[in-house]
Amino acid sequence: MLLRLPPSPVRPFLHKLLAAGLAAADPHQALLKTVSLNGASLRIGRRSFDLSHTKRVIAVGAGKASARMAQALEIVLGERLEDGLVIVKTGHSLPTRRTAILEAGHPIPNRAGLVATQRLLRLTQSLSPRDLLIVLLSGGASSLLPAPVSGVTLADKQRTTQLLLRCGATINEVNVVRKHLSLIKGGGLAASTSARIITLVLSDVIGDDLGSIGSGPTAADPSTFTEAVEVLQRYQIWPAVPSAVRRYLQRGQQGAVPETLKPGTPRGRSVHHHIIGSNHIMLEAVARESGLFTKLVSSPLTGEARVAAKQLVELGKAVRTGRSRVRRPYCVVAGGETTVTVTGHGKGGRAQEFAAAAATELSDLPNAWVVALGSDGTDGPTDAAGALVNNETVSRATRLKVDLHTALKRHNTYPALKKLGCHIHTGPTGTNVNDLYLFLQL
Repeated sequence: MLLRLPPSPVRPFLHKLLAAGLAAADPHQALLKTVSLNGASLRIGRRSFDLSHTKRVIAVGAGKASARMAQALEIVLGERLEDGLVIVKTGHSLPTRRTAILEAGHPIPNRAGLVATQRLLRLTQSLSPRDLLIVLLSGGASSLLPAPVSGVTLADKQRTTQLLLRCGATINEVNVVRKHLSLIKGGGLAASTSARIITLVLSDVIGDDLGSIGSGPTAADPSTFTEAVEVLQRYQIWPAVPSAVRRYLQRGQQGAVPETLKPGTPRGRSVHHHIIGSNHIMLEAVARESGLFTKLVSSPLTGEARVAAKQLVELGKAVRTGRSRVRRPYCVVAGGETTVTVTGHGKGGRAQEFAAAAATELSDLPNAWVVALGSDGTDGPTDAAGALVNNETVSRATRLKVDLHTALKRHNTYPALKKLGCHIHTGPTGTNVNDLYLFLQL
């Protein structure tokens, strides 16, 4: 994995921290630590599954980390794994021996994803109660598994997803709508097969809610059609979504089409889920590696990126001004997933917007630094994973005639941070466990 940081006095130190965090979130190693096969006994965490009467073992999955998970599962199961198919974001494919790796669009679903999902469903629908289906799930699966309900086209879902991503809706709110427009989300994948199911999860959701990770294809879903409608109305995009989407959701409210898989149903209770990695594991690894006094923030940073950036800087200041009076150097480590309510046609991502906003809060703090990093290696539709800024970023922007305030206003942070040389590049990391935020005063 490439990990390239901007030139700075703290680059070696930050490289060590970020590398430790990403390594801790590596789904390949996490799966190898969690899953083992001894004869006919499949062990996952502390639980064992008897495969002596299992006919076929098949793996399917989706998400930015699912190819790395598939590679590890092939090592564990060897010839016991008969077949497999996982869907990854374009550019995230990896070589496998028994598992087909298909690429598709993210964050906007595309036709490649539609065709791949149809192929995946044909495989799961062919299984019997004597078979075992292992589902490999990670962040990004929602977009990579498009299976529109009857009467709704892929273009309808694309338009709806675009509106949701630009309006500032949280990922949970986005997923409530997605589940009710899909044959596979909200437990639809579990309902598609009679096989036993074990789902291995790399969580990109704060709190590790199984119904939210990848929109919960094998998890029971308590949300309703009414809640999906309310999300679209709350953000005032109900009139803008395609009429087919509005009609289907209204039919769902009226009970004319089936709800998603609900908690308490036999199928909803029969799937075993195991989380193999999460944002918290990454944060703990960074904290251990720092060697400094480190405050690990327990609550995730959410909401608008620029507001969350100010919160992180305020937390950093409070470490020195609180009762403990911590001396420099020290570090604040946080995770989360912020949002950006986009207006206009600027280029950037939530991590870059976070970093640019943080830079405007750092000017009066000597030798202070902020890192904002997307753990999957891609921040928005750009080649950057995030950015590194410090207390001199604003003054340097003034010298170079880069207007950070206008860049933030227009959500056009990518060109501004590129000119300032603030970008962090990793390429596809093979994992996806939310974002990492660091505040340091050295």
